[in-house]
Amino acid sequence: MLKFLDILLTLAHFAIIGFNLFGWIWPKTRKAHLVVVAATAFSWFVLGIWFGWGYCPITQWQWNVKEKLGEINLPNSFIKYYADKISGKDVDPSFVDTVTLVTFLVVIVLTIYLNFFRRKHRLSQT
Repeated sequence: MLKFLDILLTLAHFAIIGFNLFGWIWPKTRKAHLVVVAATAFSWFVLGIWFGWGYCPITQWQWNVKEKLGEINLPNSFIKYYADKISGKDVDPSFVDTVTLVTFLVVIVLTIYLNFFRRKHRLSQT
């Protein structure tokens, strides 16, 4: 059961990360994208005040499962965990955090622009 839960949480992580990265592309998913990005930002920056910057409850749940499965020395970041796993190296956590943050900030700018400014611009042209 724990292994299944670990797989389920991994799939949830990849789905959320993928949607955060690419959900802005399709006009029909832009509002949902804005909501998911806002929830992610709230978790990282508001809950992060108490739990540590970049806090993700899904990561916490998954690390609890992984520890019960016997994994130790888990990094703070799900992305760092999979960067290590995929590359077979110990990727510098500062590098992972920087790339993650910069990418997320670009996504925030894109989703705000597409949901608020571009839409108003198009409406004023008609």
